[in-house]
Amino acid sequence: MARPLALLAPVLATATLAACASPLPVDPAPYAADPDCARVMLAVPDVVGGLEYHETTSQATASWGEDYPLVMRCGVEPPGPTTDECLAIDASGVAVDWLVIDDGDRWRTVSFGRSPAVELLVPKERAQDALGDVLAEVSPAVSRAPSNGLECR
Repeated sequence: MARPLALLAPVLATATLAACASPLPVDPAPYAADPDCARVMLAVPDVVGGLEYHETTSQATASWGEDYPLVMRCGVEPPGPTTDECLAIDASGVAVDWLVIDDGDRWRTVSFGRSPAVELLVPKERAQDALGDVLAEVSPAVSRAPSNGLECR
């Protein structure tokens, strides 16, 4: 009987440690309750930029990684026409346009031409040179938000 208990101890220890990881506090976006955000969030990948999905505290939000996490919020205000840098990402046959704003220590990206809009905050420690790759990984989920007719030029 001691042998099965000895085998079970590492499993219990792992489960206990996993339960200690607390959700990342993230404020919900103003339109997080939009039903299209549910469609987006149900499609987010388990891994982005090599980082595992991490629970958050709010509806229509997601994060990946623990140190310098990537943070996504669905339901931000859809941007109107702008002169901000716009990146057209085509991933797996799905095209999503993104506004890219340099916020100093992170990139703030907002889906462009989608309503509701999705914001992805990417610390520069994570994607200084690979921002397009990270956006390509989340774009299939973001494409579930309907187009509002705007696109990158």
